[in-house]
Amino acid sequence: MSAVAVLGAGSWGTALAIQLARRGHQVRLWGHNQNHIDALGRDRKNTRYLPDCPFPENIRLSADLSASLTGVEMVLAVVPSHAFASLLQQIKPYIGKTPFMWAIKGFEHGTGRLLSEVFFDVIGSHHAYAMLAGPSFAKEVAANKPTAVTIAASNTALAQSFGQYFHGSAFLCYTSDDLIGVQIGGAVKNVVAIATGIADGLACGANTRAALITRGLREITRLAVALGAQQETLNGLAGLGDLVLTATDDQSRNRRFGLLLGRGENPEIAKQQIGQVVEGEGATFDTWTLAQRLGVRMPITEHLYQILSGQRTLKEAFESLLNRHIKEEQN
Repeated sequence: MSAVAVLGAGSWGTALAIQLARRGHQVRLWGHNQNHIDALGRDRKNTRYLPDCPFPENIRLSADLSASLTGVEMVLAVVPSHAFASLLQQIKPYIGKTPFMWAIKGFEHGTGRLLSEVFFDVIGSHHAYAMLAGPSFAKEVAANKPTAVTIAASNTALAQSFGQYFHGSAFLCYTSDDLIGVQIGGAVKNVVAIATGIADGLACGANTRAALITRGLREITRLAVALGAQQETLNGLAGLGDLVLTATDDQSRNRRFGLLLGRGENPEIAKQQIGQVVEGEGATFDTWTLAQRLGVRMPITEHLYQILSGQRTLKEAFESLLNRHIKEEQN
């Protein structure tokens, strides 16, 4: 089988490394923190996030980036979205023509650019690339629980070739050539998940949760289509599937962040309690900026932006949403 580099040794990077190793690949799992890598190597598992999932023998750990990339047939990046551009700059001298993939959901923070645009800027649009997205919690993937994801690339044949690395052992890959739709679905569902968490933290009830998920999907679809995505993509795994997962299950750090806010917790304290990057917080600002630029109506996103930026209280935001005028549902 192939030698594969996984760049990023957090919970999600570790889980995907385990899946790749399960498929028989020789996996090089890289992390930037030598102490963290040493701990993973000593324990042969990610004790903090995935304590019940020991590493297969064919996972090798390293904090040496150039060594991790030497001689591999595919590179998978699994770092926070704000670190993506920096990672690309670091690997540029070593990657050559090696196919590159990322399993990251979010925008380039501060610019609102899609991660594909960042990739084209740094590495180039002619390089073989793909993205993995869809409803997939790290703990369940690592535990080999049945999971279905979307692999998106510039064409379905290329997506198929990337999917072959992962497909099997209860991990099902579906392909798409709608990279924009898959990226928007993956990034903006985190925004809706925070809003849904807030509503549940306020004990608004199941009706509210269902309404936020449904209308949130409508907002995600409007934004994606405005950027050139295919509407049906948002009805699939990378849209509806990922949104339902993230907005309803407490394994989601974005939902948990919203729950804590809804219960009156300070945002900074809430993030400390979660102990992992809450991608949806930055994505809220980036999504709202992008929506304004494109003239796309996104009231849930707008109100969450106002909450996180201190312009409205939770009570004021929900009262405003509940006082909206009657509209046609498909608008």
